[in-house]
Amino acid sequence: MDWKLELVPVPVTDVERAKRFYSEQMGFAVDHDMCIGDEARIVQLTPPGSGCSIVIGAGSGVMEDKPGSLQGLQLVVSDIAAARAQLVERGVAAGPVQHVEDGAMADGPGGAWNSFVYFSDPDGNGWALQERPES
Repeated sequence: MDWKLELVPVPVTDVERAKRFYSEQMGFAVDHDMCIGDEARIVQLTPPGSGCSIVIGAGSGVMEDKPGSLQGLQLVVSDIAAARAQLVERGVAAGPVQHVEDGAMADGPGGAWNSFVYFSDPDGNGWALQERPES
């Protein structure tokens, strides 16, 4: 039996600002943007090539967590330098490529599964890019 993670709620303060960040700056596809009456709005977005989406929203208890409280979201890419360059080109304040060395973060790429770039969305939700080894 497969167990697939399909959707991760990301708490935000301004749905329209977050939608622009994730779609225009991150390049996520907008799967749907819907209002439930006059009380709630839900926007689902999916990273390119991902089977898992995020959802942002507002109103009627849609998002109960505090904006910026989600930390450790991780995207896996095949070329971390190219992915970072793409984010920076789109205006995302992405940190440098780093790796874990002797239990601490060090600058530059590391070995297999050991290259990371960190950044946050406009609300402070924390993300990481991780480079996967070539298949």
